[in-house]
Amino acid sequence: MKLTYLVTGLVLAGAVSVTTFALSGAGRQDPVPPPLAAADLWLPAPLISPATTPPIKADFTGPDKPPAFILPVPPAVPIAETALPVIDPPRRTWSREIASGETLDMVLAEAGIAAPLRAEIALALGAGYDLRQLRPGHRLTVVETPAGVAQTVTLEVDDGIRIEAVFGAQPQTRIVTPRTELITRAGETRITSSVFAALDDAGMPARFAVDLAQMLGSTVDFRQDLSGGETLRLIWRETRAGDEMIGQPELSFAALDLGDILFEIVWPEDGSGRATLYRNGEVMRVFALPVEGARLSSVYGRRTHPVYGDTRMHTGIDFAAARGTPVHATAPGRISFIGRRGGYGRVIEIAHGSVTTTLYAHLSATADGLGVGDTVAAGDIIGRVGATGTATGPNLHYEVRVDGRPTDPLSDARLADAAEQSAGDDTARAMLRDARALLAEKLAGRRAPVGNERL
Repeated sequence: MKLTYLVTGLVLAGAVSVTTFALSGAGRQDPVPPPLAAADLWLPAPLISPATTPPIKADFTGPDKPPAFILPVPPAVPIAETALPVIDPPRRTWSREIASGETLDMVLAEAGIAAPLRAEIALALGAGYDLRQLRPGHRLTVVETPAGVAQTVTLEVDDGIRIEAVFGAQPQTRIVTPRTELITRAGETRITSSVFAALDDAGMPARFAVDLAQMLGSTVDFRQDLSGGETLRLIWRETRAGDEMIGQPELSFAALDLGDILFEIVWPEDGSGRATLYRNGEVMRVFALPVEGARLSSVYGRRTHPVYGDTRMHTGIDFAAARGTPVHATAPGRISFIGRRGGYGRVIEIAHGSVTTTLYAHLSATADGLGVGDTVAAGDIIGRVGATGTATGPNLHYEVRVDGRPTDPLSDARLADAAEQSAGDDTARAMLRDARALLAEKLAGRRAPVGNERL
């Protein structure tokens, strides 16, 4: 009994001591600042689960069965309203220019086309173009199907013309001719070193130097008579399809001013190639180039023969030109011979009076209906450039013979007598007057501020 009273008293005494200590500590504590009190009340915002990813749920169906887990359902993927474009399998395109001595079959074989299809392509292209006129510079393009079979074959020839053959159930051939525009241009330059350099520096076709040499070679010595400072003015025509020039430019007027002498040349627009040379306004001679716009590839005189390799006399001049290019009579006369002559190949000879004859060799063809005894005028087409006889490539060999002996075609003036008889003075003066007026008009427009166009 005494032990029970003792324990109870000790417990009551401890409780009183603890209460007293707590009351005394609370009375001495400093007040808490308001900002700290507010911070003590802050709680983070509750987390929100993404709507597209619901939580994993577990389904406990009994004490003996393991829980079944339910995976979240992925969000729906939007479907495009229009279908994706269909991509065609890649097609192989093969293209290159035809080189000298090549045939269509050779080029098609290089493109990997089998012999039966090559024959079919030749028939299709031949329906729209004479394949005998195929020459260097023409371009062949083959487009194949994904299976490697030729689907379209295009042959690009002269003047921007394309022959297209499409192969399917039934081959089809069409000829595409570009829309062209004839533009007349003019230019002026001063000669410092050579005619070629003067034209090139002025942005005019440098190939015109050959035409001027052919026309003035027997009259002007380009090495001695041109000391520098001479003025050269030209008018020429260009055929264009958009920004691309079709074919070669053609001279229509040239004026070379040497100070004391003015040489002028007028080419008509009738395509005859016939030109009239004036000296100080008077007709000096009439001459038709045998091949208009061709390159003079070999002159008269001794040379190393291009085939035999020895040194021998070259009895004419050569004009390098594409096979089939028209060949013109250089002066009026009468046909004295048509046929073949050894290394000359196919030849036409024209008699101009009783002592002078011109000869045109290596021809691929002669003009239809032309025969011995027929008369021709200067500029008439008498044949086509070829490579018959002893020739390394398509060219025209042109000779002038006097009493049967060859003479230099660029220096002999006997043809002028025959040509001038067919040129009326009034017509010649009118041609020169019109050409001078057009030159003045074009040069005046060239000097006017017309943007950045270079004439």
